[in-house]
Amino acid sequence: MAPQPSAPPADRSARRPAARPPDHRRAWLVTAMIVTFMVINFADKSVLGLAAVPIMDELDISNSTYGLVSSSFSLLFSLSGLVVGFFSSRISSRTMLFVMALLWAVAQLPVLAVAAVPTLIAGRVLLGVAEGPAASMSMHALYKWFPPERRGLPSALQIGGAAIGTLVSAPVLTWLITDFGWRSAYAVLAVVSLLWALVWWRTGHDGPFDETRPPRAVGSRPVQHLPYRRLLRTGTMVGSVASAFGAAWALALAHAWLPAYLRTQLNLGPQAVATAISAISALSLVLLLTVSPLMDALTARGVSSRWSSGATQGASVCVAGCAMAAFPFTDGVVIRLLLIGVAFGTVAVAIPLHYVTAAEVVPAAQRGAVFGIVAATGTLPGLIAPFVTGHLIDAADTASAGYATAFLIAAAVMLLAGASAITAIRPEQDARRLGLHTERAPSPR
Repeated sequence: MAPQPSAPPADRSARRPAARPPDHRRAWLVTAMIVTFMVINFADKSVLGLAAVPIMDELDISNSTYGLVSSSFSLLFSLSGLVVGFFSSRISSRTMLFVMALLWAVAQLPVLAVAAVPTLIAGRVLLGVAEGPAASMSMHALYKWFPPERRGLPSALQIGGAAIGTLVSAPVLTWLITDFGWRSAYAVLAVVSLLWALVWWRTGHDGPFDETRPPRAVGSRPVQHLPYRRLLRTGTMVGSVASAFGAAWALALAHAWLPAYLRTQLNLGPQAVATAISAISALSLVLLLTVSPLMDALTARGVSSRWSSGATQGASVCVAGCAMAAFPFTDGVVIRLLLIGVAFGTVAVAIPLHYVTAAEVVPAAQRGAVFGIVAATGTLPGLIAPFVTGHLIDAADTASAGYATAFLIAAAVMLLAGASAITAIRPEQDARRLGLHTERAPSPR
């Protein structure tokens, strides 16, 4: 599966000299820790979906109830990302990520104490609170260790960590669930999150390239600060949020319902389901790592950001939407699996690019707050899609018909979102209107 939307490579509009000489070894150690952070992040997200069938059987809950449990993860997810984004310039990244990882560990505990719907919901709500700002704030921490012109590769690795998380966790968690029971997967994730937090506290110091401290002069030019309403009303920001929304709808279905769909509708065994999900994640990872060469090639030919990153992200969501509409009505397991891969894997392209375009119309000093807003609005489908899907499955004459309706709704949302991104995103034009420098943010490498 593709990863949730995360923060992009930063813009170049507000640089200042490093406060101290950069420690390259520490920078790459921090990068490795943040990639691991994202791997654990997406393992936590995936565990409920991978354990959906045994949990529903043991607790005797309906599809609608399971959908409610899954949607509860997003109840405070967006709000948390928004709030933490506004405080990101006041709290050290070391402290923020440490607290998040500790909360991840605690969130696994309620269902281990008492396996019931209320404890499932309590754990998912707490996990959503702790993971809402995880992607954007981990990238925020990463930026502090690299100057703007060297953030491409670290950014791609952070984004790729999300895909690696699902790629690795699907077979490992499925093995734990199948051989030792679904509770074992929750217990292992709690221990892993705690261990990461302890190691991070010793190694995760803030780096020298911090562009989000309170505004001050940079040379003879003050750091720019613009009203948020002006930033959020630009076509580029609206289109970027739209592509995030469409991608997030597919991701919400992937995490909550795709494992159950593969088991109950395609009659795949647990290990076959894990293999299929890992293959989708591998596709996402390959696409993520090919975004940079594509953008570089287009840029070298003089293509504007509107087309190199704006149209690319919108087109990826549209292509995924077309596949989403097609696969419920195809015959043959192989063809259906291929279309499922396109539907849930192709949206990975939009994840870094929608933030790349947003970064071009945001002053660096306001980056954390604006990215929190983008995360809050772009990930709202996680609150809607899982519950709506469960209700549709229970209300339909057959589970197959319910799934088909849910996937068609998803396809419509994705096509509309992708088309909006293609139409609205114009970074150079919007940056000029705002009086910002129009030099592009470095693309993920």
